[in-house]
Amino acid sequence: MEYEGSLQKQHTAKERYLKLQSEREHYLDRAEECSELTIPSLIKPDGFTSSSELYNPFQSVGARGVNNLASKLLLLLLPPNSPFFRLQIAGDAKKELEENKDMKTDIEKSLSVIEKEVSSKIEQLALRVSVYEALKHLIVGGNVLTYLPKKGSMRVFPLSQYVVRRDASGNILEIIICEKASILSLGKDVSAQVIADPDYKSDEDIELYTHVYKLNDNEFYVCQEVNGIKIPESIGTFKNERMPYQALRMVRVDNEDYGRSYVEEFIGDLKSLEGLSQALVESAAASSKVVFMVRPNSVTRKKDLAMTRNGDIITGSAEDVTVLQAQKQYDLQVVERSIAKLEERMSYAFLLHTAIQRDAERVTAQEIRYMAEQLETAMGGIYSLLSQEFQLPLVSILMKRMETAKEIPTLPKGTVQPTIITGIEALGRGNDLQKLREFVAEIGNLAQINPQVVQALNPDDLIKRIAIGLGIDTDGLLKSQEQLAEEQAAQEEQAQQQQMMQMAEKAIPQVAGNLTKPQ
Repeated sequence: MEYEGSLQKQHTAKERYLKLQSEREHYLDRAEECSELTIPSLIKPDGFTSSSELYNPFQSVGARGVNNLASKLLLLLLPPNSPFFRLQIAGDAKKELEENKDMKTDIEKSLSVIEKEVSSKIEQLALRVSVYEALKHLIVGGNVLTYLPKKGSMRVFPLSQYVVRRDASGNILEIIICEKASILSLGKDVSAQVIADPDYKSDEDIELYTHVYKLNDNEFYVCQEVNGIKIPESIGTFKNERMPYQALRMVRVDNEDYGRSYVEEFIGDLKSLEGLSQALVESAAASSKVVFMVRPNSVTRKKDLAMTRNGDIITGSAEDVTVLQAQKQYDLQVVERSIAKLEERMSYAFLLHTAIQRDAERVTAQEIRYMAEQLETAMGGIYSLLSQEFQLPLVSILMKRMETAKEIPTLPKGTVQPTIITGIEALGRGNDLQKLREFVAEIGNLAQINPQVVQALNPDDLIKRIAIGLGIDTDGLLKSQEQLAEEQAAQEEQAQQQQMMQMAEKAIPQVAGNLTKPQ
């Protein structure tokens, strides 16, 4: 099924962008409003230039909340010092490996090497910087576009730079990106055509449009245009699993092309907090202003009072001078109490009140699972959505890119699939581990009554299950049955030798005594 093939031929990327731009306006307006109350520089208003001034909020709760929530999400999506995915054998190959245990071990070791290479690639590309920026856009604006090129790190496009269309299921049908570019970044042929345009201005950047749309069920078409001129080097197609453009959403709403932001759900409290904070700051400034009032026709002269210094002596009467005070102490206390209540509610919304993570260099797996549970409970499944729409495509794109660059071996299609093992996906193992610990504790309580109960446990299987629950690779860590048998045989042989030596030591005095007896 082709996607509006005739439509794409009749319209340039710019025309399609302008047509879809109107459907984005109310989403962008809400995003700008949310950004103004949190981080104004994140989503700049229309017409913003380098000389423009941004709005300065009177409170910092919004900014702290966004940064805190983005940091926690980043820790779960891309945890440091540990991979967030595992490669597993799928399809018919899985059944074959189950029958051949030796081959299964070798293949799992090879997949483990690939996992480490992909994780190392994430560190080399410094993806955490780009992902952190993307997460802030998601929290504030509800939408963000990420692009992972063949070379270089990830690019992040705010909502103001792209438009998107989706089908009823939320799958991407069309993406158009508008960005400023220099004429020097274009090829010679395209540059010559742009310069020949009568409307071209050498002192201004040109608009570069990147048009991506669904070609059929398995492919996407991509092309870049400048002034309606297609750039030949940019024309190409992508398979669905290799699609480098990902239009992410924070809160998914059915039959909507764009998502809703997390901040938007608390915009009422943020507006109230902003208004009260402004009133408090301005009232405090007015109350702190010192104004001296001098009685008319008094002995004390205003000029002498204004020019006097500390310790000076002037002619006058103290009764002639009074200080003007606003008398707003009670009103300010009411405002402060209201602000405190709003800040408390916002702290709960942005997880500022929970000490989920210790102040330590390394975070344990239990802490990550606990953080994931807190985020999932507070954010209503948002992290699970990001896990499926961001983490899995990221792994697939990186693996395909590394296969093309010969950095990892090419894997047979359909035989290996990545599985997320962090965050919510890791909660199941964490719960299993907790249940396992409770089971062992109950067995220990029963053993105090009947010690024979412990004999019913299989120690080897118990150790393996604990390692799986902790996410530890036991390869080379646990001894095999052959190693245990060899060690036991060596211990038995050593015990026999010691026993023979002890018997010999006892026998030597007896033999010596027999030899020394008179015949």
